[in-house]
Amino acid sequence: MTENRTFTCLVVDDERPSREIIGRYIADMPMLQLSGECANAVQAIGFLQQNKVDLLFLDIQMPQLKGNDLLKILKHPPRVIIITAHPEYALEGYELDVVDYLLKPVQFDRFVKAVHKATLTSASAALPPADTKRAEAFVYFRAERKMVKVMLSDILYVESMKDYVKVHTKDAIVISKQSISSVEEMLPEKAFVRTHRSFIVSLQKIRSYTHELIEIEGAEIPIGKLFRQGVMKALEG
Repeated sequence: MTENRTFTCLVVDDERPSREIIGRYIADMPMLQLSGECANAVQAIGFLQQNKVDLLFLDIQMPQLKGNDLLKILKHPPRVIIITAHPEYALEGYELDVVDYLLKPVQFDRFVKAVHKATLTSASAALPPADTKRAEAFVYFRAERKMVKVMLSDILYVESMKDYVKVHTKDAIVISKQSISSVEEMLPEKAFVRTHRSFIVSLQKIRSYTHELIEIEGAEIPIGKLFRQGVMKALEG
C-alpha cells in the first residue's frame, strides 16, 4: 500500500443503522474516503456506473436484488467486503472473489483487518514493477482514540496483554485494544512469525535465537512449544 493512497468506498445496505456504523468506521481510517451509500443493489448499480470506487462494503440480504446477484452483474467490480448477518452466504461470497466476509455486528478491529487485507491487495496489484521496492508498507492501530500509522519496517515485536497489544517499534510503543490473533492476520506472514501465544516478532529484527528464546534489541522473546516448529521453519528457511 502506498503511503498517500486514498481508497474510495461505497456502502450498500438496506439497514440505515448498519450503513451509519460502517460510515463511522470508514471515517476513523485516514486512508478511506466514503464516496456514497446506497439502500439497495439497484441504487448501487447506478452509482457505480457514474463513480469510480475502490472498496465496496456490501450487504447480501436486500430487497429487489441480493448483494451476491449484484456481484454477478458487475463486469468489473471493485474490491468487495461482504457485511451481513447471514453466515450461510459465506461460501458463495468467496466463490465470487470477495476480499473478506464480516458478520454483523461488525467489531472495529475486525473491520480494520478486512480493510488492510483489501487495500494491501489492491495497492499491490496497482503498482508497476518499478515502484514496488519504493512502496513502504504500513498498518494502522487504534490507540488513544485515533488511528496511529506504524511502518512495518519499524516493528520489532508485538506483545499481548489480555485485551490489549503492545506494538514495540524502534522508537516507541503503541498500545491498542485488540487481540494478538487479529494483529497476526494484519501482518505479512513472510516478514513476521508468531513465537508464542503472547508474542509476534519481526524476522528481520532478530539478533540471535535458540530453540527457547529470540533476542531482539535486548529483549528476550520466548518460543512456545506449540509454535516452535513453525518458528524454526521460518528462521531456517
